[in-house]
Order: sequence, then structure tokens, then C-alpha cells
Amino acid sequence: MSHVLKTRERLAEVRYEIRGELARRARELEAQGRKLIKLNIGNPGAFGFRAPEHLQRAIADRIHETDPYTHQQGLPAAREALADFHRRRGTPNASPERVFVGNGVSELIDLSLRALLNPGDEVLVPSPDYPLWTAATILNDGCAVHYPCRPEDGFLPDPDVMESLVTPRTRAIVVINPNNPTGAVYPRALLERIVAIAARHRLLLLSDEIYDEVLYDGATFQPLAPLAGDVPCLSFGGLSKVHRACGWRIGWAVLSGDPLAVGDFHHAMDLLGALRLCANVPGQFAIEAALSGNATIHALTAPGGRLYEARRAVVESVAASPYLRMATPGGALYGFPQVVGDAAIAFDDQAFALEMLESEGVLIVPGTSFNLRERDHFRVTLLPEPDVLREVFARVDRVLARRAGAAVVPAEVA
Repeated sequence: MSHVLKTRERLAEVRYEIRGELARRARELEAQGRKLIKLNIGNPGAFGFRAPEHLQRAIADRIHETDPYTHQQGLPAAREALADFHRRRGTPNASPERVFVGNGVSELIDLSLRALLNPGDEVLVPSPDYPLWTAATILNDGCAVHYPCRPEDGFLPDPDVMESLVTPRTRAIVVINPNNPTGAVYPRALLERIVAIAARHRLLLLSDEIYDEVLYDGATFQPLAPLAGDVPCLSFGGLSKVHRACGWRIGWAVLSGDPLAVGDFHHAMDLLGALRLCANVPGQFAIEAALSGNATIHALTAPGGRLYEARRAVVESVAASPYLRMATPGGALYGFPQVVGDAAIAFDDQAFALEMLESEGVLIVPGTSFNLRERDHFRVTLLPEPDVLREVFARVDRVLARRAGAAVVPAEVA
């Protein structure tokens, strides 16, 4: 009998259905010749979007300089451009020394939690969340404590509830704004209350702002660091979403707050960055161009723009459905509908997602994949053409109508 290689036990606690079993089943169906509509990943390039030409040119013009390793925190010019960008935003103490460039925000999330957590330490994470935050907390021996963001509140958290979850083991608060998966955009007053919680309990603020410029209908993004002041704050951004360059794997994190309070954490981040040598070098040459060039995302999110009209298609389809409701997303690239009425009776989001894939050829992500306790939501990306999304929701209604009919007990039987 061959030796069975055991894996890390805590992996059993990790969810990442965005690329999980349903995505694997989708690949099997495609291998059989099925044509699928895949709405599971916010991957603009897979839907015909391109990174702006001036970013592509910035890399091409400097490609002859990209062979060597660079500094573990990133190219000096890129870090200076990021520090200047954050100074203009009002980030306190923004300097190149406090900027970390990584292989996407995902790597920097993992590094930051590895630098912070001891076994058993707790991190306040929103529910629903982008599941990497919970997974990275678990895999760095921490405990993710989820604070609820309820649909009836527009998926905005209650700061009093958040503070009630703080214990002596709490080390940080994660804020995802604009939010993935819900599209909620956090108002300034709410962010100020979250900063106050961090100040009272001496916590690190971890602000995931990767969708900072993906906004609709006049929604306003408020960066967290300017409000945090001396409270330690790590602000994350990157090229993947606003600039449609996911495959370039360029993200950044900017550390702000009292220098005496963040010194050890800064050194820990620098050490962990050095252990992985450096981030992808070619993509770093696009950072300065991205921050100083035209904001090409605005044409896509304005009325008539492709993302705006895709969002309109989802909002109108949900409004017309007797089986769905949704908090209208103010930002990001997703809709997060809730199943209601007779279709919601004994509803299971995983079973529904599998049925949508098998019978309707549509790949969605179940709401529980985002560490949501309730099993009545699912996420779709807004990246397809509007007509494709309208067709998707016609298929969603078809499946939910069958489920609603099966859930209703005939009067003569009752």
C-alpha cells in the first residue's frame, strides 16, 4: 500500500469556491463541449477588457530593464509614485519607505497577516467577505471573527456590533471598500466610527481598496488612511480591477500611522518581502503611468459605459423577478442577489449553483462561499455584456420558478 501524504489540517476550514469544486465541474463540462457563461471571477481580461494602452506602453518601453531582481518593497520610482498618490489623498506620513509592492493584493494580504498574527490571535472580518481574508487569517494561525453586514442595512456593518466582538486577542479590523461581493460603498461617518474602535483597542486597520475607482451613480469613495491619522493602517490597492490588468499581478500596500507604533510591523513586512525576493518587475513599470495617466475606468462606469449598463441589466432583472431582491451595488464589479419568497423555502445556495451550472450552463458563486451564514445569496460578476446578463437572469428565474413550484404544497394535500 502506498504512503498517504497528509496535508495541513486547517485547510479543511478554508473556503474559496470562486475557483473551487464548481469551477472544476465547469471545466469538465467545457471539455465535453458545453458552452458556459462563467460569472465566478472578476477577471476583466476574460470578458474582452484590456489594460489601458499607456500602461502597456510603459512596460514595453522599459522591458530591457526588467531582468534583475529589484528591492523587496518594489522599484524606487514606483514606490515614490505611490507615496505621492497617497500624499495627495491625505494619507499621513506617506513615503516610499512605507510602500510595499507585491504580486497582487492577494500576496500582500497573506504577508501582512503573517507579519501580524501569533497563534490564536483574532481578526475582525466582514461577513460576507472576499474569502481570501478569512483563508489567510486561518492559514496564518489566526481566528477570523466575522462581523455581520446585513442586506437590510445595505450590507453596511453596525459599529456597535463590531466593537462587541473585540476581545483581548483581537489584533486587526478588515474593511473592504468598495465591497466585494456586495458592492457596498462605505460612508465617511461609518469609517470614522471604525477608526475610533481601532484607536480605543489599539488595532491595525487593514483596508482593502482594490475597487477604489469603480463607482456608480455618483457614489463617493473615502480612503480610510486619512481618517485613521496616527492609528496604524495598511491600505491595499493594485492594477487588477481599476486598470483591468489582473494577469500582471501588481498590487501595493501603504502603511500609515504613528511611526513608533508601526515600526516593528514595518520591519516584519520588509523581512517577509525579502524572503520572496521581489514582486514581478515588468508590471511595476506601469504603476506610475496608472497613477498619473487618464482614469480610463470612468468611461466604463458612467451611464452608457459597459460596466454601468451591465450593472443596470442586473439591477433591472432582479427588480423584475418575483424570486430575487438585491441591494444595488454602488461600486466594484459584482451583484449579490438574495433569493426570496417561495423559491427561498429550503433553499440551498450550493445546490442551486450546481443546478444553474448543470441545467442552464451558468457558473455563479454561492453566497456561503463568502463566509455568509445564510444560504440565500449568490454572486455574479458585472463584466459580461448587458444582454448576456439579462439572459443569465432569465435562466435564474427559470430555475427558481421550478424550485418555487416544488416548494408550494397543494391546498388539497395541506
